[in-house]
Order: sequence, then structure tokens, then C-alpha cells
Amino acid sequence: MFISIAISLLSTLLLAQVALAQGPFVHPGGLHTQADLDRMAAQVAAGAPPWVDSWNVLVANPHASLGWRPRPVATVIRGGTGENYSLLYNDTAAAYACALRWYISGDIAYADKAVEIMNAWSYTLTTITGTSDKFLASGIYGYQFANAAEIMRLYDGWAPEDFAQFQNMMLTVFYPMNHDFLVNHNGACISHYWCNWDASNMASMISIGVLCDREDIFSEAVDYYENGPGNGSIWNAVYSLYPDNLGQWQESGRDQAHSMLGLGLLATVCEVAWNQGIDLYGYADNRLLAGAEYIAKYNLGYDVPYTPYDNCDHVNQTTISAGGRGNIRPIWEQIYNHYVNRMGLVAPYTQAYAELVRPEGGGGNYGSNSGGYDHLGYGTLTFTRPPPEPSCRPDLSVIHIATRPSDLPVPLDLPGSMSDASLELRHDGEIPSALPCPRSRDGERHPEIRLVLGRREPGWHHTDDRVWFAVDHDRLPKDRWIAPKP
Repeated sequence: MFISIAISLLSTLLLAQVALAQGPFVHPGGLHTQADLDRMAAQVAAGAPPWVDSWNVLVANPHASLGWRPRPVATVIRGGTGENYSLLYNDTAAAYACALRWYISGDIAYADKAVEIMNAWSYTLTTITGTSDKFLASGIYGYQFANAAEIMRLYDGWAPEDFAQFQNMMLTVFYPMNHDFLVNHNGACISHYWCNWDASNMASMISIGVLCDREDIFSEAVDYYENGPGNGSIWNAVYSLYPDNLGQWQESGRDQAHSMLGLGLLATVCEVAWNQGIDLYGYADNRLLAGAEYIAKYNLGYDVPYTPYDNCDHVNQTTISAGGRGNIRPIWEQIYNHYVNRMGLVAPYTQAYAELVRPEGGGGNYGSNSGGYDHLGYGTLTFTRPPPEPSCRPDLSVIHIATRPSDLPVPLDLPGSMSDASLELRHDGEIPSALPCPRSRDGERHPEIRLVLGRREPGWHHTDDRVWFAVDHDRLPKDRWIAPKP
């Protein structure tokens, strides 16, 4: 049973996120921030596993070679007669691989190679066409190109006029198709297209929004994740919830490869949003994680519950599909490292799948057809982060009920402002949302803290050997007061 307690929580992190979301974009701030890139470079320079293991996969991939030659065309065709879209997905993979290789190694020859590839396309490409599959091309290769360019904007050797030309290509070729698909769905009924179709165009849209400093485009993608009518909305992508934090994926009755494709693409949307101060990962009570746990558990060989799925075309999928079960895609490190190592949550099946796939490669390491290029990859290199410090999770057994101001210790002077937040306590003593670990006057962290319910200004307090968090009784509904465990 959960008891929600509204508290005023000192959180400079939350305040920073709000500021970022409302102010100018952070650059680089697509899938990777400056801090992310610096972490990769430092860990590779130190020869530290598992970063260096994924780095070795990257440098062995021919897409990360100085011998790579771009092959741009004016018209890309995916689906139907004259298909040539492999030219685009190979070059987007090469641009991204060379961008990473430049920043991590410091060798500007790879920066020049990445710029060569992107300039070749930005001055050539005018149209993406074909069957309805053209919208997959606009989504998948749009987000990939935008994220390669977001890294390369750091390179002062990319001429401003060339960078502007690349932005123009993203805004005039890719974005209009992303927008059109999410609004019109190629004239089909709203649930006709699978999650991955929406998700790919959302990933492109949010990445282009950052690259081109277009808040309207960025916000369009965020809003679709939260409120969209199609299957890219997290409410529709995770079709049904079950105990043990399992969420049935919208394509689970279709096959497992496409389920992972959609999951990886929505995770891309979440990471870009996170780097701009918006937490879509945690939206709807970490609903994306429930989907990841469901997909991972089934693909690891376990049974999972299944609710029959139907759509506006009466697809009627009555059982989960074993097609592609055990599929390997480089999407798991990102999801695992966010929820477990960044947020301190538990995700056993996602963690197991990340360990199975590790070290992740990129485009070209998972087959030569388009499915092997759906994800930028190299997540072991780009997303691995050290485990978090022990979080401060108050236990009900140490809650102290204070009713007089004299019961409270001296306030602890911490930087930042007070921000309203919500914290849920479980009767079994677990707290799903960890509080930040403060430091007392001696500079030491105190992972065991106490919640204090009293009439003092809410916030962190301390004595010589304990850290406290005060919550004002007046801010709590009477029926939500709690008592300590005996």
C-alpha cells in the first residue's frame, strides 16, 4: 500500500532540469552531452572495460575508417522499384562512427571524414520517396544523421555555412516527413502503423529540434510521447501492465525484432529529452522500463503474460509471437544504464539482456540489411556509467515524529531553492524514489537518514552525526500522517 506525502524537496537537479527545458538548448545535447563524450574519452584512454571493449568494436568497423567514401544521391528510395536507401543508412552509420572516433581519439582526420560525409549529403539530397516505407527512412536515418551532426558541431573545422546547409537539409527533407507521418499516418486509421513507425519519426523530430534549436519541433515530439494518439505514445506502446513491473509491448504479438526496434527508438526520444532537462524515461511511472523488462524477460526465455491485441484494422493477435525471439540489437546498454546506474532502480531482465549483448557494436555489426543499421549502437562505449553512490532511502523504522520546533535540529545550510515534489512511502519500509544524500558539517555522506514530521520549515537538517529531512505537518492531509514502525 502506498501513502503519498507531498513535501518540499531541496533539489537543485530538478531546478536545473526545469531551467534547461525552458531556456536555450544544451549543445551537444542529442544522445550525448559534453560530459558523456568526455567520459568516453577518459575511459578509453585509461583502457577501462567495458568502454574500451566497445571502442575496439568501433575502430574495427569499416564505417569508422578514413577510407570510407560517401555516396550521396538526390533521391533516396525505400520501398518499391529502384530502392537505394542502403546508400543513406551506410553513410549515416559512417558519419556517427567517425564522429565518435574523432572526439574520443582526438584525431581530426576522423572529424574531417565525418564532415565530408555530411556535407556530401546536405548539398545533394532533396527527396526521400518510395512506398510507405519512405517514412521509416525519414525517421531512422533522420535521427541518426542529426545525432552525428550534434557531435560534430563541436568541431571548428566544420564551416558555419556547411553546418547551416546540413541543418537546412534536416528541416526541409526529413522534418516535414516526420511531421506529416505523425499527423496523417499516410492516410491510415490511427493504430494501423506499428509503434516503431511513430517512434522513428519522433526520434528524428526531437533530434532535429535540438540540432536546429527549434523548440517547437522538440516539443512536438515530447508531446507525442506523452499524449499522441498513435502507437508511438508511451500509453499505447506499452499496451498492458502486469505485476513485477512488466509492460506488454504493442508489437509483442507481431515479432520480437520489431518490439526491440520500437523500444530502442523510444529510448532515443527519452535520452535526447533527458539531456535537455525533460524526464520522459520516468514519465507515467517509468512505463518505458516496464516495456523493456517485458521484452527482455520473454527474449531471455521466460514466460510472460499476454493480453490479446487488436487494432483499427482488426489484426487480432491472440498470443505473443516467438518470431525473432532472442534477437540481438544494440539498445540495451542505454536503457540499463539510465534506469539502474543513473537512477538507482532495479531492472533485472534489462540488466541481463545488456550483459548478453555487451559489448555493443554499431551499424554493420549486426548484418548487412537495413535491420542491422536501425540503431546507432556502441552503447557500451557511449552509455556505460559507473554505478551510483548508495542512495538515501529513509526507512519507516527510523522515522521520528516531531511535533514541537524544539524537537528539530539546526537547519543545514545547502545551496539551491525549495521545490515541490512528491515522495511515496511503502508500509514495508521501501521508498521507490530515493532522496539525494546530503553531507553534514563533517563533509561525510550519511546514507541512513530520518524523516522528521514537524512544524519547522521543510528541508534538510542535521545534528553532529545524523542528517534529517523535515516535513511540515501543516502540509499533510490528516489522513496521510504516518507513524513509525514499532
